[in-house]
Amino acid sequence: MDIQQQLNRFLSPLKTRVYNMVVRGVVKIVNDATKVQQMQNTLLAGEVKDGLECYQWYGFTSVPLPGMETAVVFCGGDRSNGVIVAVGDRQFRLKGLQGGEVALYTDEGDYLKFARGRNIKINTVKLDIKATDSVNFDTPVINTTGKIDAASDINDHTSTMQAMRDIYNNHDHPGDSGGTTGAPNASM
Repeated sequence: MDIQQQLNRFLSPLKTRVYNMVVRGVVKIVNDATKVQQMQNTLLAGEVKDGLECYQWYGFTSVPLPGMETAVVFCGGDRSNGVIVAVGDRQFRLKGLQGGEVALYTDEGDYLKFARGRNIKINTVKLDIKATDSVNFDTPVINTTGKIDAASDINDHTSTMQAMRDIYNNHDHPGDSGGTTGAPNASM
């Protein structure tokens, strides 16, 4: 056996381990109940791997849908020790962002986009905000294209809408020939 054959025989297992270190996969099942999310993935040539840990960025979490693509790293090329380092979906990824822009998005078309010019855009069907103390806006103008409904009174720090209604509904004027007029014929 010549030196080249011996070298190839010696390096072959190492080459296989290097080739096996990073693999593309497809999500089959997600278990989000564990401390580190775990997934079952289909890898190259139909290989199915269970219990792959999916590491996510601090402060961000998601549950990928079956069929989404993954990048799996096998530490030291050992196929029993896989970690998912990225999950994405070409079909739903928000496209057309400018350099420096950041966005969160869903497969339903919702998104939160940090656009250029310090403009934050939110697109959704319904936005619920729950604050146990208050929500504060420090801005010169609040614009809306629709109506505003309030479950309680509206206060501008000088009076409330209800106080203005009470004054209007109970007010009268001096009459033209003495006396006073009656209260308004329509309440506010």
